[in-house]
Amino acid sequence: MRGIPDADHEADLAVFYDRQAPVRNTRALTPHRVESREWFIRLLKSEHRHSLFELGCGTGVEGVEFVRAGLHYTGVDLSSESVHLARSAGLEASVASGRNLPFPGAVFSAAWTMSTLLHVPNSGIHDVVRELVRVTAPGAPIAVGLWSGEDCEVLNPEDLEEPRRVFSRRSDETVRRIFGEHGSVEHFRTWPEGVGVESGPGAGNWSQHYQFLVLRTPASN
Repeated sequence: MRGIPDADHEADLAVFYDRQAPVRNTRALTPHRVESREWFIRLLKSEHRHSLFELGCGTGVEGVEFVRAGLHYTGVDLSSESVHLARSAGLEASVASGRNLPFPGAVFSAAWTMSTLLHVPNSGIHDVVRELVRVTAPGAPIAVGLWSGEDCEVLNPEDLEEPRRVFSRRSDETVRRIFGEHGSVEHFRTWPEGVGVESGPGAGNWSQHYQFLVLRTPASN
């Protein structure tokens, strides 16, 4: 399919996730997702890192857990309804685009973004990753989670209402290449799609697995 203009794409995502915010606030995370978060928290503590930025914070389900772990947490999301629920949970959260984060450089000691960058078209992915690197400290770890694909951009067939979400589906090789241009990919693992809460997007139409990586930012920006 043709590339999708970033501005229209983000506006559509905001509409979709505003509508989904009450549901997302009650949805349980998968065991793999919880395991990955706990692993990352241990990594941060071993490196004496105390602040975390989340791109695509949603309703703050994971943000609450980061705060409980003793981290100073800041999140952003395109959905104002999601941000409202995150703030109601006591989190520091605001509405912002990953293409233009409202923070000075190197202000966070780590970053986390799960199932978010898969919504960023290839035309804008490097801009968003560059922003993530900019706002995190030199040598900081950035955890990224994505659903894999066959290197194509498609509308999600399970979205029954307009606007539908765009998924930029990327192979393991493509993901490694994209993030490797912005730092060092020092951790990369995958797990298979399951059923129920372990199933991914696509209503069963896609062959896929989950990708979890840690991008280490350059030692000096």
